[in-house]
This record gives sequence, C-alpha cells and structure tokens, in this order.
Amino acid sequence: MDASGVFFTSHSGDRSLLRTPAQRAVLALLVILLLLLPFLVPARWVSLGYSMFITMIAVIGLQICTGYAGQINLGQSAFMGVGAYACALFIYRGDVPVPLALLLGGLAAAGFGALFGLTAARIKGFYLALTTIAAQALFHFLILNLPGNWLGGAGGLHLEKLTFLGIDLGNDRAIYWFSLLSLLVMTAGAFGITRSRHGRSFEAVRDDDVAAGMMGINVAATKARAFLVGAFYAGVAGGLWALALRHVSVEQFTLFNSIWMIAMMIVGGLGSIVGAVIGTVLIQLAREGVVSLGPQLVEFIPSVGQDIVFASMNVLLGTVIVLFLLFEPKGLMHRVEISKRAYRLWPFPY
Repeated sequence: MDASGVFFTSHSGDRSLLRTPAQRAVLALLVILLLLLPFLVPARWVSLGYSMFITMIAVIGLQICTGYAGQINLGQSAFMGVGAYACALFIYRGDVPVPLALLLGGLAAAGFGALFGLTAARIKGFYLALTTIAAQALFHFLILNLPGNWLGGAGGLHLEKLTFLGIDLGNDRAIYWFSLLSLLVMTAGAFGITRSRHGRSFEAVRDDDVAAGMMGINVAATKARAFLVGAFYAGVAGGLWALALRHVSVEQFTLFNSIWMIAMMIVGGLGSIVGAVIGTVLIQLAREGVVSLGPQLVEFIPSVGQDIVFASMNVLLGTVIVLFLLFEPKGLMHRVEISKRAYRLWPFPY
C-alpha cells in the first residue's frame, strides 16, 4: 500500500521496488554511508562489517529456500563450506581470478545443494530437516577423510596474496568494500528472483504444494530449484569468507552456524529479503555484545570461568528463538509493515 498521491500509469512503475524519490534518496545515502564507514570507525568494526555482509548473503539464500519456498534447511553452513573450499581450490591450484572463483564456488555449492533438493520432492517437515543435517555430516566426513593433498584435511587450505582489479585484498577495508559490492549484487538478484515467476512458484509450493501442483506448477522441480538457489548464495558467501580469512578449515562451518542463520531469519521475518538483512545485523550485534562483555564478566567474577562466553552464546540463541516464536512469530519486518501501514492511513483508522 502506497501513501496518498503515489500512483503509477505503467506496469513497470507499479512493479518498481523503490516507488518514490524519497526511498531512492534514502537508499543512496545508506550506500554512501556504508562506503565511507571504514574511514569513520575502528578496524574492529570494519571486520565486523564485512563479516555481517558475508553472513547476510548466506541468510538471504536461506530465506529464499526456507522463507519463500518453505523448505527447511539446516545445512546452509555445509553449503557455505563447499563454496569456500571450491573457491579456495580454484584460486590455490588453478590461479583463477577472484570473481570467477567466487562464481564457481557458488555453482559447486549449488550442485551439492541440488542433491538434497531432490529429496525434498519426496519428504517434508521433520524428515527434510534431518536430511539437511545429513548434508552437514557428509561435508565434515568428506573433508576429513579424503586424502590430505586434495582438500588439506583437518589443517585446511591457506591462500596467499589475493588481488582484484589490481587492488590487494589483504586488508580489511578492501575486503569490506568487496563484500559490500557482492552483497548489493546478490541482494538485487534475490529481489529479482522472488518477484519473478520462480518466486511466485516458491510461495505457492510453500503455502500448499498439492494445490500448486494442481495449478500446473512442477512441485519437485520448484523444491529442487529453491535448494539450488539457496545453496548458491551460501557458496558465494563461503567463497567470500575464504577470501576474508585467507584460510579454510572444516571447523569454520558447523551445524551451530546453520542454527544461528535460522535465528537471524526468524528475527527478521520469514519471507522477507530485507528481514534477512535486519535479522543478521541484530543477531550479529548481540553476539558481539556477548563477546565484548564476557571477558569483563570473567574479570569481575573470576569464579565464573572462561566458558561463560560460549555458554552465554547458547543462552542468547535459545532465548531469542523462543521469545520471537512466542511473541513475534512473523519477525520484525511484520511489525515494520504494520507501522508503515498505520502511518500511511493516519488519521483514518480504516
């Protein structure tokens, strides 16, 4: 719903995402602020920034798979790991340019995800969740048991100096801007997917796959496509993670990370790309707060011990998920949409 006086005389205008000059101006200012942020904040916040951007890409992919298509996915971290290892291998052994290595890493993760997407055609709900957990177990098993000279074994892979368009990616600012550019491209792609016929078929299968099949939608192909797209986004995020850390190891991609991504999606709101971004920011800031306050608490109460930080992470994750499922199951974006609608209707209650 638009405010009074905002209307369009063409279909393309009515389909536009940014519907007013004010919205376009706010988005431009936000992008400019994000570009200038590395000059305004300490280095610690720059590294937190690109970590957020990378996680946002993975959560957006999870949002497409779970939020839009309704396919429960607890293996997003494994798909992210496949992309990270593939990207690192292409750079480490094939001397492939960084953008192409990212794309190939995403495609490798998409292929791995499509295997589990095929199972979604026959099972759903709790059983599908168990299947995606199997993806996590299979990823760890393959990495640790294949010959060490293939994927580095338990020690992982280490990347040397990386460049993009002659720019050294060895410093935090360069990785920050490169990750931001990747996030903008992937977010635009996500909006394009969800607003296309593919996105409409995702939503139809999510709401009622039997009715969707009766309307002529290929349900099995749609479910597999949702996993493929979600895994591709995770693979690109994993490749960026490998570029940022210059090291890839199996311990970086655990089932616990997948659950954190689920929490980010729940907080932001299911079925919303912007919700995935907002949820990631809030959860990452909350985690940063726990990490920052944990050592101070240990210093203040020595008897607590160093494990307080990890225990606090678990408590935070469980508390956030339970509270949102109880009091705001549709996420923060649902509340934002209600506020926007009330603002546009004021002072008329109808």
